[in-house]
Amino acid sequence: MKRKSIYLFLLLCPLALLAQLTEYKVQMPLSAISDTWHTVKLPTSVFDDIKDDFSDIRIYGTTEKDTIEVPYVLRSSGPTGIESVLEFELINSTSNGSGYFYTYAVPVNKPINKMKLSFENENFDWNVTLEGSHNQKQWFTILEDYRILSIQNGQTNYTFTDLTFSDADYTYYRIHIKTDDIPQLKSSSIRLNKNVPATYVDYNTEDSNITQKGKTTQIDIDLKGRFPTTYLKVNIKDDYDFYRPISVSYVIDSAKTEKGWKYSYQNLFTGTLTSLEKKGFSFKNTMLGKVRISIQHYDNPSLKIESVYLKGYSYELIGRFAEPAKYYLAYGNPRAYAPKYDLQQTGFELPENSTSLTLGKAENIDKPTTVIQAPLFENKWWLWSIMGLIILVLGGATLKMMKEKG
Repeated sequence: MKRKSIYLFLLLCPLALLAQLTEYKVQMPLSAISDTWHTVKLPTSVFDDIKDDFSDIRIYGTTEKDTIEVPYVLRSSGPTGIESVLEFELINSTSNGSGYFYTYAVPVNKPINKMKLSFENENFDWNVTLEGSHNQKQWFTILEDYRILSIQNGQTNYTFTDLTFSDADYTYYRIHIKTDDIPQLKSSSIRLNKNVPATYVDYNTEDSNITQKGKTTQIDIDLKGRFPTTYLKVNIKDDYDFYRPISVSYVIDSAKTEKGWKYSYQNLFTGTLTSLEKKGFSFKNTMLGKVRISIQHYDNPSLKIESVYLKGYSYELIGRFAEPAKYYLAYGNPRAYAPKYDLQQTGFELPENSTSLTLGKAENIDKPTTVIQAPLFENKWWLWSIMGLIILVLGGATLKMMKEKG
């Protein structure tokens, strides 16, 4: 009996997996499989059907006798690396007629490329010079007239006090803040940023509509699809300094009414659009289709919008193909859970280079047909006729019983 149960289990496993695969919406054939490890680059068309967390993506193969699920690791083109905080000591804090000086000693022999400063002061606009030295006698300029500021009022809450620069390797660093005010330095840290910058995929934002609603500029963008987005850049034509609150929201639901489509929005993030920072906004990876950007001007003149960019990471799967089969990329199952593979565990080493597979045309996965049981009586007049007959029979029987009693 035990042996028969094992045979039955082995027989039913492929059938169960095949039945599970029919729960997915789309599949794409994979070809050019020639090795154990391969890369599958996800095309942007995949994002229209997958879940927001990518948990319903599968690679499976079929043979004459079995169905195989391929373990994979999902990898993006986002930034990689770490930011290390180095030990340091503030050894001197002085001032003269030109401003205030802070001298730091870094005991470890490592380069740095970032300093984070925090002040108790709420409103300031200062220029900073950063220098480096090995003996505190000869100083070399790292940054000159680098601008830091803080604006805290009813309209704006913005602070920019990070010093970023190319790798510098000195024993001592000196910050010179050129101001007549007294800087109230709350904290500082010295860091080495080893991050490898992200690479992005540009999305088409040509279908956009810019309108002025009172003191607010509203930019509505239709990406003509659904894409994982993590970066926004708004380019302004004006060449003067500005600091404007900006909020970004996206459509999460829509309904068609007599007056047209009505959209429900959810806030994505808020920040400050400023002339000081040119790098744009990075935010949590989110699936976006229709986006609304609102820029508040208050009593200032409206900014002239030159262009808007929305970008996202590219994604690829690194899979291990154990045996020959006909392989597919499957996706589109709202009830699927994220798979758990050994490859995803920390410390598992993946090959540095693996060839990319060719993706075929997307095709819908056939669903098993459900036989609908027809009702016994499809015409309601049959039902009424039977009910009437039952009433007559019961009524006749009742009258007969009453007559017999009488």
